[in-house]
This record gives sequence, C-alpha cells and structure tokens, in this order.
Amino acid sequence: MNIERKFFGTNGIRGIPGKDLTLEFIVEMSQSIGTYFGQGQILIGYDGRFSSPLISKAVSAGIMASGLDVMDAKLTPTPGLQYSVKKLGYRGGVMITASHNPPQYNGIKVVGMDGVEISREDEVEIERIYFEKAYRKADWKEIGICGKEDSVIRTYINGVLSQVDNDIIKKKALKVVLDPGNGAAAIAAPYALSSLGCKVLTINGHVDGDFPGRGPEPTPTTLSGLSNAVKFYNADVGIAYDGDGDRAVFCDEKGVIHWGDRTGALLVDYLLVKNPGALVVTTVSTSQIVDFVAERNRSKVLRTRVGSVDVSRAMIDHSALLGLEENGGFFYTTHMPTRDGLMTSALLLEALSYANKPLSELLEALPKYHQRKAKFECPNEIKKKVMEEIEKKSAGRVERIDGVKIWADENTWILLRPSGTEPLIRVFGESKHAEKLDELIERYSSITKESIEKIKRAG
Repeated sequence: MNIERKFFGTNGIRGIPGKDLTLEFIVEMSQSIGTYFGQGQILIGYDGRFSSPLISKAVSAGIMASGLDVMDAKLTPTPGLQYSVKKLGYRGGVMITASHNPPQYNGIKVVGMDGVEISREDEVEIERIYFEKAYRKADWKEIGICGKEDSVIRTYINGVLSQVDNDIIKKKALKVVLDPGNGAAAIAAPYALSSLGCKVLTINGHVDGDFPGRGPEPTPTTLSGLSNAVKFYNADVGIAYDGDGDRAVFCDEKGVIHWGDRTGALLVDYLLVKNPGALVVTTVSTSQIVDFVAERNRSKVLRTRVGSVDVSRAMIDHSALLGLEENGGFFYTTHMPTRDGLMTSALLLEALSYANKPLSELLEALPKYHQRKAKFECPNEIKKKVMEEIEKKSAGRVERIDGVKIWADENTWILLRPSGTEPLIRVFGESKHAEKLDELIERYSSITKESIEKIKRAG
C-alpha cells in the first residue's frame, strides 16, 4: 500500500508551536483524532516542554468538540501514558511531546487502546479526516467533558516493577546515577529505582522545558556529565533518558557511554536465554551484534523502517517478544510492545544482579564493531530528490527498507535516510574495520553534501 503522510512523521506530528503547530491546526487535527476514535474516553498527557500544557488544553478542546470525554494525566513520561491507556481501559491516548527534538519543538503522538502508537494506515485515516474536514462537530449538548487522571505515574511504576525480580535487585543494592536530562522521566525513574533498593544519585533531575543540563537527546557526546558522575561516585551504572523517557542510554562503571544497540543486544541475549527461539524486531540502522546474539539463541531478527511505530506494529503482527533501536529504544512485549526507558533500566539492573559481573565485563564479551554517525541539514521539501541523487551514486549491494543501506562487504554497511522528525539527512555506518568505515563515511558524507547543494541550486 502506498501511504503518503503529510503531517505524521517517524513518531507522530512534530513542529514548532505557533509556526507549524498553530492553535487552529491543533484543534482541527484533534477533532480529527476524536472522530477517528469515535467513542470512549481519551487519556491526555504531556512532557516538560514549556508549550506542552497549552497544547494539551488545545488537544483536549478539539477532542471534546468531537463529542468525546478526555482525562488529563498532566506531566508524564510517554510510556507512562501508553501503559496507563491499556491498563486503565481508555479508548486511546494522546501524548504531547517532541521526544529528543530541540526545546522549541513539540508534537502530538496518538496511542491506540492497546497502548501502542496507531498504525501508519490509521495515521493516514486521521489525515484524510483532517483534509476533508470530515471531523465531527458535536452539538453543544453532546460536547465532551474533561476530568483528571491522577494514577498514571503510580500505575506505570507498579507495572514496570511487576516485570522484574525485585528481590534479586534489592539484594544487589546497586549504586545508580540517573540523568533524566531535565525531562519527564525525572518524575518516575528515581522513585522506581529506589523502590528496587538501588542507591540513586541524580543529575539534571528537575523538569525544565529548556533542557539546560545537556539537551533532550542522550548521546555519547552529550553525556560527559553522567560519565564523570559515575566515576566520581564509584557507581555501578549510569542511566540517561531522552526528553519524554521512552529511551535509555547506559554508562558502565568505568564511565564509558554505550549506544543502545550494544546494551540492547546484551538484554536480548539475557532474555533469549530464558526464551530461546523468540523473534527479535529491530530497525535497519541497528548493529549486527543483535544478529549475533539472536543466532546463538536459535532466534531470528526481523528488520523494519526506522521508527518506534514500525517496530511496535511489526512486533504485534509477528508475535515478537523483543524489539530494539540503536538510539536506546527497547521493547519488551511481556510489559508492552513499546519502547520504555524505565522498563529497560529495570531489566538491565536485573541482568546485572543475576550476572554478578560489572556492566563493562558483560559488554566486553559481545563482538566488537566500529560505528559512526553523522547528520546533514536538508530542507524537508528536497529530501526526496536528495535521496534519489545519493542512490544514483551508490556502489555495492543496496537495501531499500528505509532510505538507502549500502553494503561494502558482509560486515561493512552505511545507511543514509531522511529524518522523519527534523530537516536532516542522517548517516549511520558500521564495520569490523575502522579504517574501511571511516573511508565509507567520508565518501558518502561528501556525496550527501554535494547532492544537497546540487538540488538547492536547481531550485
């Protein structure tokens, strides 16, 4: 099915409030969302961005105008809202967040009654309702009402704790440094990990829409503060979250920050030992380490387009137990087939407790691959032409699941794809040989920059 999306990107609708997300647009899009759901109560939550409370009110107004009732969860991590939609029996949910985007952005994620973001086809249906102005305008007597839902954080934390061995983690009494990055995870993660008997130390632990500590996206280059804190306090592990708390990036006891596909592969290995043969879903940008640990546990890996929606829906369609992304997203169907930073943290603490080995030693046992990332500014309107130009100049075996993935040999690849959330072309690369990878990254970075400039000049 050829699906053309005009507003929904990789993860929901994102833009700059007052520019892309005008009040009129938010209300009418929310009426379309309400019309899509048709009936029942809708749970609304938001992250710590300064624009989030106002956008939440506009979304609530639009949904109520379509005749549905809304319940206000207020500030919550995205997985907290998702889990509560399913656990508390809501018809659906809307999360106001722009996740890892810069502070000036915000966005709207639509969640189905199963707690998972709606499918790509359903996103197109909401856009159809919006463009055709087919949204319901309820009579004054039928306009929905707004109430409060105060149990989301408690429900969420209890749900996460129910999935791990509390006793073994408490017995280990791990020292953990948390870096919520001034994001929404700050109101849940410290309390959950303290309940597991961990000694919790927190940096950037107050919610602030400017994300002054280190920005909303946790990467090795932004987490020097976490690394230093782990070493200074002699902690067992450091954990950093993105702006809305659905991704977790880990720091070992030596202060080394690890990408999500490496720690994710460690968790996949840990959980597949208990569930050999279970299917693992991941994206085209994820490391080959996942294939290694899956194969030794007699399991298979299914790869999807980049985006948590694509991973979640593939997990549901194929009854997969586990999913992961290289950016720190980890999915555990026993809890929810959605990425969840706190659930990932609890699982890693359990794995550390049972292994009785430091995180660095556990990761050292995994195969070693060199990885590189880059990104180039590219206006959204020329992305398609730029990607066509890049593909013309590609050499090697090419995969087209998402963007262009070029294999130089059986262990060396580079992926170039347009971002679904920002005006960028993203570049990922991996190889067992650092020099070969550096050459590949340099070659295709030049091709990407030249292609962008060529299309810009062509007008």
